[in-house]
Amino acid sequence: MSGDDERETWIAAVRDVADDRGLRYEEVGGLNPRDAPAALCVGGSNRLTGELAPEFWGASCDADEREEGGFFSKTLLPGAVLAKAHMPDLTQVVPAFDVESIEATPDDVIGRRSSRRVQFESVEFNRRFLATVPHGHDPVALRELFSPAFLDWTTTIDREVDFGASERQLYFLWRLRERTRDELELALSNAGKLFRRVRAEMDEHGLATYPAGPWNAGQEPFPEGGAAQAPGERAGSSDASS
Repeated sequence: MSGDDERETWIAAVRDVADDRGLRYEEVGGLNPRDAPAALCVGGSNRLTGELAPEFWGASCDADEREEGGFFSKTLLPGAVLAKAHMPDLTQVVPAFDVESIEATPDDVIGRRSSRRVQFESVEFNRRFLATVPHGHDPVALRELFSPAFLDWTTTIDREVDFGASERQLYFLWRLRERTRDELELALSNAGKLFRRVRAEMDEHGLATYPAGPWNAGQEPFPEGGAAQAPGERAGSSDASS
């Protein structure tokens, strides 16, 4: 298959997922209107926005793009899928952190970041991932946020992945083994699992402020005060007595 054919096949796969899940598809992700919440994955190719997986609202796009093909017919193809979600309640607790696959991280980069590395009790997690916080940030909050069950789950992911938080957003990078619909759906499924597990960790510590919803995807403003109905819940409907 030529590079052009592979790109068209990938675009068709992304469009099919958008159609089946009711997501907004854009060839290149743009900005939201001035008075609207900030968009995610701005400038990213093949951007999807909406409920990417059950209870996971955000946006995804192509990442790690590189040229492939012959000398006269090079085509830009993705090497990964990037998913993001707005999570201001998470970044109030842990303003910024990165968890990177050691297999995909060059040795010299690991060496430069070793002084900022956060070690966990899970030997397997420490073997597979390089977790860091920026200089001046306390690593204790990150250690306390991730439970042993969460750390164990990350070690079951059978791809090279990165995840973390910055600029009030949670991100998840899934490196592709193939550019197919099945691979894209697997990437979105695991991004959703990460989002739900991080929320569960926050709930466990009483730190979650907002329910999952279109605000995580930048499609609606975050509810004032952190109180909100779940998407689809009718206004005024409640079993609680007034």
